[in-house]
Amino acid sequence: MTSHEIHLREAIALGRANIAEGGTPYGAVIVHEGKVIARAANQVHATNDPTAHAESVALREAGRVLGRPKLEDCVGYASGRPCPMCHAAMRLAGIGEAYFAFTAEQAAEHGAGNAALYGELCRPLEEQPMRVRHLLIADEPAPYAEWAGSKKR
Repeated sequence: MTSHEIHLREAIALGRANIAEGGTPYGAVIVHEGKVIARAANQVHATNDPTAHAESVALREAGRVLGRPKLEDCVGYASGRPCPMCHAAMRLAGIGEAYFAFTAEQAAEHGAGNAALYGELCRPLEEQPMRVRHLLIADEPAPYAEWAGSKKR
C-alpha cells in the first residue's frame, strides 16, 4: 500500500467516524515531510460554521502547527472531492498536490455534497444562481496600494 493510499484511508476513516457523531462523511489529512500534521472531519454540524469543512479545518490546524499560512511543502488528502471553497483554500495556502478518494458525483448519488456547484462557478457571474455584482464606490480609493506599501516597511 502506498503512502497516498494510507493517508486517504485515514481521511475516509475520519469521515466514517464523523457519521456516528451526526456529521457528514468527510475527512481530511495534511502531510508535511511524510508526517501527518493535521487531521479533521467536517465540523459544520457541530459548530454551525458553514466553512468548517474537513479540508478547511485541517488547513487551519496545519497552519497553526507550522506557524505559517503558506503550506506549499504539504500534501492534502480528502475522503471526497474537495468542494470549490476547500479547493480554493488549498490553492491559497500554496498546496500543490492533493488527493481525494471519492468523486462529487458519488456523493451526490446519496444526497451529499453539491456536484452541480463546480459547473455553476465556471459560468459568467450574471448566469450564476447567487447574484454577485461589482458595484464601484467611485469616491473610495481601493486599499491595495496602501496594503502593498505597508508590506515594504
